[in-house]
Amino acid sequence: MTFYVENEVDAKFDFDIEELAIMVADKVLESEGCDHDVEIGLTITDDDGIKELNSQFRDIDKPTDVLSFPNVSYETAGDFSVFESDQKVDLINPDTGKIMFGDIVINEKRVREQAIEYGHSERREFAFLVAHSMLHLCGYDHMESDEAAVMEKKQEEVLSSLGITRD
Repeated sequence: MTFYVENEVDAKFDFDIEELAIMVADKVLESEGCDHDVEIGLTITDDDGIKELNSQFRDIDKPTDVLSFPNVSYETAGDFSVFESDQKVDLINPDTGKIMFGDIVINEKRVREQAIEYGHSERREFAFLVAHSMLHLCGYDHMESDEAAVMEKKQEEVLSSLGITRD
């Protein structure tokens, strides 16, 4: 896996952003059984940056905590057989030969606010947002309550397996 990190706002946390993101993303891919070599982009931005993207791509004119931009269309969430189909040609980065999996955009301000709101560390909140977004990149969604329950369970399993808890 290759992770490209762009820290637009020069956010500083008491953890290494890239190291934590890679650790969580690796665990999600492992738990989902994805052994393909993928590229993922991660951008750290602020309220204005994420609000602009949210407005442009979701027609929601307000900031949010995280946005996910999957590059893969799945018939079934977590079914990576799509990488063996004709669609794979469109997913390969010709410069690296890796699958362009998608992009994650995290709002620095919301990481800090939600950590306080939920009573856990910024590290835990950041890891949660990466896990959540990675599951979106794997085709999961949470528009319906049953879908949300699946995502919540998977997020908690990943974070627990890494020892990233709410305390």
